[in-house]
Amino acid sequence: MHTIGLTGGIASGKSTVAEFFRERGVPVIDADLLGHRTYEPGAATFAAVVAAFGDDVVAEDGTIDRRALGGKVFGKPEEMTRLTDIVWPGIRALASEELSALEVAGTRLAVLEAAVLLEAGWGDLVDEIWVTAAAPDAVVARLAERNGLDEAAARARIASQLSNAERAAAASVVIENDGTREELAERVRAAWDALRERTATERQTIG
Repeated sequence: MHTIGLTGGIASGKSTVAEFFRERGVPVIDADLLGHRTYEPGAATFAAVVAAFGDDVVAEDGTIDRRALGGKVFGKPEEMTRLTDIVWPGIRALASEELSALEVAGTRLAVLEAAVLLEAGWGDLVDEIWVTAAAPDAVVARLAERNGLDEAAARARIASQLSNAERAAAASVVIENDGTREELAERVRAAWDALRERTATERQTIG
C-alpha cells in the first residue's frame, strides 16, 4: 500500500485536498478525529491527561472539556509539550492501526491527513508527504472571513506553526494555494495525475 501524508498550515487548503482524495475513493485517515478518540473516557490517553492536568478538565458528561484543557496549555509552551507528549503517541497508535487494517484489506492508496505530521514525527508512517502552502497574507484573509479573526490574532496563529519553508523541506509534493479554489483544484489534479503515473511506473519496475 502506498500512503501519502497530507499536512499544511492553518487555512492552507489541506481539508480541500483531503476531500479531493475522498471523492476518488481513496480512504483518508483524519488525525484530528483520532485525537478526539484519544480523549474518550476509558482510553489510556484520557486517563493520562486527567492525571497530568487535573479532574477539572473532565466535563459533566464525563468527557474531556477541551475548553478547560485549552485554558491550561494555551500560551504555555511547557504545558503544551506535556499535553502533546501524551496525546500524540495515542494518535499515532490509532493511525498505525487504521493504516494496517487498510493494507490487510488490500487497499492500494491511503492518505493520513495530519496538521502536526512533521511536528509529531509521523513521517515514517507514510511513503511520501504532500504539503499545502499559502502565503501569510492569503491565510490572514481566509481566517478573517472564515473565523472572524483580526490580523494580529491570525498572524499569531501562523507564527505558532512551522513555516511553509520548513514544511516544504520535508515534502515530496508542495501544492501552492494562494489563489482561488479552482486554481487549487487544478494543482491537485496535476499532482494526482503525476502520482498515478509514478506509482504505476513503480509497480511495473517492481513487477
